[in-house]
Amino acid sequence: MVHFVGAGPGDPELITVKGLKLIKEADIVIYAGSLVNAELLKVCKSEAEIYDSKDMNLQEVLKVFEEAKEAGKTVVRLHTGDPSLYGAIREQMDWLKEKGIEYDICPGVSSFSGAAAAIRKEYTLPGVTQTVIITRAEGRTPVPDKEKLSVLAAHQATMVLFLSATLSEKIREELIAGGYPVDTPAAVVFRATWPDEEVVWTTLDKIPEAFQREEARRADGNMKQALIIVGRAIDDKTVYEYSKLYDREFVTCYRAR
Repeated sequence: MVHFVGAGPGDPELITVKGLKLIKEADIVIYAGSLVNAELLKVCKSEAEIYDSKDMNLQEVLKVFEEAKEAGKTVVRLHTGDPSLYGAIREQMDWLKEKGIEYDICPGVSSFSGAAAAIRKEYTLPGVTQTVIITRAEGRTPVPDKEKLSVLAAHQATMVLFLSATLSEKIREELIAGGYPVDTPAAVVFRATWPDEEVVWTTLDKIPEAFQREEARRADGNMKQALIIVGRAIDDKTVYEYSKLYDREFVTCYRAR
C-alpha cells in the first residue's frame, strides 16, 4: 500500500492527525526533502527506510514502490502542503494503478492556507471577490495559453502564485497588462508557518523590489519558498459587504427571520 500524505506547509503541528498516524506506521517514507519539514520524520519507526526524493527521479521513486510491494511493505509518499496542488502525484498514481498497487491520499494543509493565516486575511470578501485563483507564472514549465497571467488577470480575483519567486518582474508586467491596477494590494509570504516566516506588504507594481530587499536581508538567500498574493480582498481599507450567512434578516433552513 502506498499512502500519499500532505505534510502541511511547514509547521510540523499542521499535519493532519491521520497523516501523522500513517507516518508512524510506515515501513518506508519517501519525503520531498527540499520542502517538507524533516521534524516530521522523528516519529518514524526506528527500522523505517527513509528516502529524500529531492535526489531522486521518477523512475527511482517508482522502483522503491515496486520493491515495497514485493516485500509487503507500506509506503508513505510525503509531499509538502496538500499533494493535489503542484504535487506531481498523478504520474505516480497512474503507474501504481497500472501495476495493480493499492494507494490512497491523505490531504494536507496547503501553504496558500498557511499564507492566509500569516497575513490574517480572508481571500473571499462579499462584494469584492468570491474567487481565488491559484496559479503559477510561466517559467521553465509552460502554462496553457488560456492560463497566461495576463488572461487570468481580467477577473481581478484574489490571486495566489506558487513557484514564482524568481519571476516577480514577469508577474508585475503580465498582471498589470491584464487589468490589475498598479496599486493593487499585494503580499509576499516567505516560508509560511515556518519559524522564520515573514510577510512583506507591498503593491503589485513594487513586488520585484520586495523580493530584492528580502534577498539582501536574508542570510540564507532562500527565496523559493514564497507565495505571492495579489488582490483587493487582502487590504484592510477595502470596503466589503457583511456575509448573508449571519445576517439576522437572511432566512436559512436553520434560522428564521
